[in-house]
Amino acid sequence: MSIFCLCSGENVFLHAYSPGDIIIGGLFPIHLNTNRTTTPGPISCTAYDIKIFLHTQVLIYAIREINRGTPRALPNITIGYDIYDTCGDVTLAIRATLKLLENQSHPQSCFPVNIQSALPEPRTKVVIGERFSEVSIAVARVVALSSVAQISHASTSELLSKKLKFPTFLRTVSSDEYQTKAIAELVKKFNWKTVAIIGSDDEYGKYGSDRLRDNLIKMKDICIEFIDILPGYFSKNTPQAVKKLENMVSKLKNSSAEAIVLFTKASNVAIIIKKAIQYNINRTWIASDTWSTSSKISAMRDIERAGQVFGFIFKKNEVPGFKDYVMSMFSGTTNTILEHYLTKYPFCSGQSKDNNLFTNCQRGSKRCLDPSCLASYIDQDESYSLYLAVQVIVEGLRRLLKCNNQQCQRSAKFTASELLMEIRRVNFTVDTTHIFFDSHGDPSLGYDIVYWNMTQSMQPMRIETIGEYWPNGKIHVPDDLVKKMRTEMVSAYHCSKKCKPGQELKKQDGRCCYRCVSCLEGDFSLGDRGECKPCSTDQYSSQERNKCLNKTIVFLAWKDPFTVILSSFAVLGIIITVAFAVLFTIYRSTPVVKAVGGYLCFLELFSLLACFCLTFSFIGKPTKASCMLGLPLFGIAFSLCISCILANLLQILVGFSFDLEIGSWLKRLNQPVALVAIISGIQLALCVPWLYFNHPYPKEERAIKTILLHCHKGSIAFFIAMLCYNALLAFICFLFAFKGKQLPDLYKNASLITISMLLFLIIWIVFTPVYISSIGKYEQAIEIAAILISTYSILVCHLAPKCYIMVFKKEINNENAITEYIRKHYEQKGISVVKS
Repeated sequence: MSIFCLCSGENVFLHAYSPGDIIIGGLFPIHLNTNRTTTPGPISCTAYDIKIFLHTQVLIYAIREINRGTPRALPNITIGYDIYDTCGDVTLAIRATLKLLENQSHPQSCFPVNIQSALPEPRTKVVIGERFSEVSIAVARVVALSSVAQISHASTSELLSKKLKFPTFLRTVSSDEYQTKAIAELVKKFNWKTVAIIGSDDEYGKYGSDRLRDNLIKMKDICIEFIDILPGYFSKNTPQAVKKLENMVSKLKNSSAEAIVLFTKASNVAIIIKKAIQYNINRTWIASDTWSTSSKISAMRDIERAGQVFGFIFKKNEVPGFKDYVMSMFSGTTNTILEHYLTKYPFCSGQSKDNNLFTNCQRGSKRCLDPSCLASYIDQDESYSLYLAVQVIVEGLRRLLKCNNQQCQRSAKFTASELLMEIRRVNFTVDTTHIFFDSHGDPSLGYDIVYWNMTQSMQPMRIETIGEYWPNGKIHVPDDLVKKMRTEMVSAYHCSKKCKPGQELKKQDGRCCYRCVSCLEGDFSLGDRGECKPCSTDQYSSQERNKCLNKTIVFLAWKDPFTVILSSFAVLGIIITVAFAVLFTIYRSTPVVKAVGGYLCFLELFSLLACFCLTFSFIGKPTKASCMLGLPLFGIAFSLCISCILANLLQILVGFSFDLEIGSWLKRLNQPVALVAIISGIQLALCVPWLYFNHPYPKEERAIKTILLHCHKGSIAFFIAMLCYNALLAFICFLFAFKGKQLPDLYKNASLITISMLLFLIIWIVFTPVYISSIGKYEQAIEIAAILISTYSILVCHLAPKCYIMVFKKEINNENAITEYIRKHYEQKGISVVKS
């Protein structure tokens, strides 16, 4: 039995009631808007929605089937309904809720403005609705006062999952927590890198936009171009709303976003899409559940000019038998809301049986509607969620009243809180849908992903299911569609999405538009959306910057032509030095050997041999040992050589000094062994601390494409001290030798030493700036060259003439020749010499 209640007068709204042992309340926005303004005045409802009207009929149909089913789900118990039109308005919804919470419902009563109630145990034990989250939040706060369960079939706001705030709220759709994750996953799956978000200033749009932003930010490589929250007056025809719409259109025109997410009511979306069609703003739109299957928006003229639409809806399913129920003109049943509908859209009589529903549905000018056309408005998402809500209530009642197919053990007298507890614990399957509630009152149901197919071959436009998303994070869409989306290198707005190897994406002027720029030298990138990363210190980037190549290890190799030349001179020097040592050994008793210091000449030859051998420590890959051997030992060896020469010069000066005072001083200095030990000992005292505290060590100098291996000096101060000390010894030798040039020396020792010391000083004076300015592996070669020239200067200028005398001028290699030479020297100066 249904009671008609369509009251006349102000402040009365659509209401349908059917009595029963147990009453299920219903709150539906059959009208989507009101004329509410900031100025007090009468309120009326506008924007009648056929789709929501059908939702009320789903509820009535589902209750009818429960009451008439065989076997009965609730034997001997009848379920009634009490349905109100909230007009999508929070205030009206609260008033309707207060009416439902009265302890008695009056069939003939209308919905007055002023309601006073003490809120005792209500006759309505459970409420289904509301559709909009903003309204459901307000209703949930009120029904919680009487512990009445509220089951929404469409409110998805994540805020409603907070049980401390909304303890009696449950729903048969997934939370926006999962819808926003689903949208983010679709963006990622389709490789969209720039998105814009448009929400609304209500609990649904605001919380959904915020959560979507958070999910996209977590993905890191997705840029949010802008987030715009539409004010509550956006759908009103006011100057403020027009200005806001103009700003929105301007943003959309200039946007480079690859996808625009509209997370708001269908009424707001309709305004935006209408303008997009008008200004030919062709974009990719992502629809939230509120409008993804909107027949009003999808039927807009030239909708294809707005671009493509992807959307999310609750898992689709048909309400069993409901389409046939509608097609049969509701099986002859009636109810208040249906009667009101028929006053607006009476069924057409004599309608042709044309199969083209779209054509039939365009006969609005006759103010009539064919049942087949009305059936085309039936959705398979919210309608089925509503049907599930009724089944959940019935299952809770069966558990509470302990019913089987024959009888119920308990009567229909129970409290709302008892039913709430049982509904929370339901866990069963309806058709193929398994439903239960988690601790937040949310079911574990996923979403279907839909696509608005606007191709010319698909007229009228069809909303097709192309994939699905589950709360566990799994998303499935056709592979060919994913491949098509992901292979696009540049978006439709000339923004790069991927880069070639060797490039990376860079933002342009703070916008969400990227361009590809080449990696810097030393960096590389594998392309796609990869960033430029630096190569390791042992590598450098290729010319294309797409990979790293190993740097070339550079050092003075044995095969280097310069090395071969220097090594040849070193080997030759060793051979000559050994040959000289042999000659000096053979002629060790002759005057010429005694003239160069006697046994000191062997020490001198040994030091020269050491210098030649040490040149090889500068060749090849530097090691700790080779670096420590090189310069410090050369300094010690060369100072030993010079000390032998200096001792030899003192011997010559003492032998020919006739000044008694100077002669006695020189004689005290003429201690060859002690002199050599002291002079070379000082150098040894410099080099040992050098080797101990801060010795030369192998070092890598990294250039762009090479790694230079060489020996670092360690302590520069000790290195300079070693060179300066040798230079000082050479200079002293030079002075002594220069002074000794006037003495009667048959073998020209002083003159030859002067030349060799002069060469040594010139070489090291030239070597120092050249060495400092040298770069690369030939720095070591310059050191070898300096050592070889210094060593050869002594070998050739000082010792080679003596060997020549020993081999080719034997006639002067005797004491008589020396005596005769001295006698002639002094006779030329007028000094008489006594002959023995």
